[in-house]
Amino acid sequence: ALGLVNEWNNKSVEITGYSKEEVMGKSLVDQYISEDFRESVKSVFDDALDGKGTANFEFPIFTVDQRRIEILLNATTRCNVKGEAIGVLGVGQDITERKMVEIEKATVAQELQAFIDTANA
Repeated sequence: ALGLVNEWNNKSVEITGYSKEEVMGKSLVDQYISEDFRESVKSVFDDALDGKGTANFEFPIFTVDQRRIEILLNATTRCNVKGEAIGVLGVGQDITERKMVEIEKATVAQELQAFIDTANA
């Protein structure tokens, strides 16, 4: 499978800053996914082509101005009328803000625990 983008909706444009014309026909994995995540993202898409969808897979993508955006992806097999796999439908959402809140909460929890441990020493 080539893994070439054949649909890029307005939300994708809004999140990444890449226009539909810039992305169509290009390899999403090779051109828009950072090297350290290429293998795992490709595996998710390959699994979907084999009929094994993936839910809630997280990975970063970099915007046109090189900002890191965290994406939550659901990938399912796209089939023709005969039921044959012809591609992958990937639905992603920007979870960057949620991830930042999670990190902040964990940091505060660690600081509180350190304060409690110090107070009890």
